Amino acid sequence: MNVQSQKPAPFLFFITVAVSLFMFVPVIISVMAGLVNNYRTGLKSGLTLRWISEVWSVYGSTVSASVLLALACVACTLVLGVPCAYALARSQSRFSRAFEETLMLPVAIPGLATALALILAYGNVNFLRQSYGFILIGHILFTLPFMVRTVCSAFQRPDLLAIEEAARTLGASFTQRFLGVLVPAIFPSILAGILMVFTLSIGEFNLTWMLHTPLTRTLPVGLADSYASMRIEVGSAYTLIFILVILPILWVLQGAANWVQNRYGN
Repeated sequence: MNVQSQKPAPFLFFITVAVSLFMFVPVIISVMAGLVNNYRTGLKSGLTLRWISEVWSVYGSTVSASVLLALACVACTLVLGVPCAYALARSQSRFSRAFEETLMLPVAIPGLATALALILAYGNVNFLRQSYGFILIGHILFTLPFMVRTVCSAFQRPDLLAIEEAARTLGASFTQRFLGVLVPAIFPSILAGILMVFTLSIGEFNLTWMLHTPLTRTLPVGLADSYASMRIEVGSAYTLIFILVILPILWVLQGAANWVQNRYGN
């Protein structure tokens, strides 16, 4: 039995390596293009940090803007999404099911259509249209369903229903039950939602491209501009900066989620 279960292992290992190479080789090539003097001649032209310096001088402001925008998106989806997820998990009405399906519309339709709808509805509000707040609203609409769905599934666990009922029987108020019992119990799922929302927000392009102005560019928009209007080396250097900024943040969030899961998951 053990011998038979081990036979597929080499084949699965080969598939994993092949898929990994297929995914990462383009990224590696793109990164290397931002570190050479001339992409056409490759490494023969020599390594340089010139393009990274040029990108940072032109697009450096988009880095902090995108990180802050993603963090603000995470905060807003937490405040809105966790209570919403609880309400949906505890409600069995037709209205709640219809609301849940409506909530998924920004995910189902193209980001450009969502952005156009926001522009038609609020584009005349000048102070909002010309601020990062307008992009933040779009990001919240796009990422909120992911937070709600992730947390809602956790709230529906049968053991949580029993724990909540026990806390109610002991006289705990709703606030005490929600913040003191339920939220800590589903914290790993909340962290998973945070990781998903942050990743989607900081990398979102279609909706952001439609909503941005020359003064409210984000990392993905700046990346597209650099590839469209400058040398391939500049765009590739921007890709490298994008990776260097995003990966540490994602590692920290993933590490926090794993730590909480290992500590409190059981």
